[in-house]
Amino acid sequence: MLRIRNLEAGYRNLRVLRSVSMHVNMGEIVAIVGANGAGKTTLLSTISGLVTATGGEIDFLGRPIGDMAADKIPFLGCLMVPEGRQVFASMSVEENLILGGHLIQKEGRKVVQAMMEKQYDLFPILAERRSQYAGTLSGGEQQMLAMARALMGRPTLLMLDEPSTGLAPLIVREIFNIIVRLRDEGNTVLLVEQNAKAALEVADRGYVLETGKVILQGASEDLLQNSDVQRAYLGRERVEAR
Repeated sequence: MLRIRNLEAGYRNLRVLRSVSMHVNMGEIVAIVGANGAGKTTLLSTISGLVTATGGEIDFLGRPIGDMAADKIPFLGCLMVPEGRQVFASMSVEENLILGGHLIQKEGRKVVQAMMEKQYDLFPILAERRSQYAGTLSGGEQQMLAMARALMGRPTLLMLDEPSTGLAPLIVREIFNIIVRLRDEGNTVLLVEQNAKAALEVADRGYVLETGKVILQGASEDLLQNSDVQRAYLGRERVEAR
């Protein structure tokens, strides 16, 4: 579904991504893990067209999108949920979802309404809060709303940037259970996470990004057992030392 070859990107004179190559197959969860500053968000932003690639190739469903404008890419079915949720705080939950449905608006009001009901089924708390201002929701509820808003566009590939940031462990578990459900229902998810353990436990495959380079890749189970990953990202060595 998504294939990246030797991708280079950054900000002005700052080179962030260095010859990144990876792929995402249809119907799987792929995790990209790494510390702060590794280039994870830059990678998603470059795929989304928000950051201009300075080298390499990005193909989505066999079509090159590396030079495509950011406002065109969502219409291909490639949608990102940004870090920090970024919901429209002064609008209701339902209004946020209606905005998310603009990609399918041409299919008619009934289709948009059906997609909204699907989100309420996936996120029951949003159904209870549908008339509430998004800015008054808890952090976990805002994350669910941000995901539901993206899903309203019926994405072929859903990209999630740090969905666990600032959330309590129980809420993180709920969010990741929903991600697994999305995969089980046939969706494809590219998951960027600093919480390597949580991400790799739900993903099919993973990539470890460090200073803008892919340093490890493989099945999630193999990465969880990798001593370098355990030491650097899972805190295994610190736990065993206690």
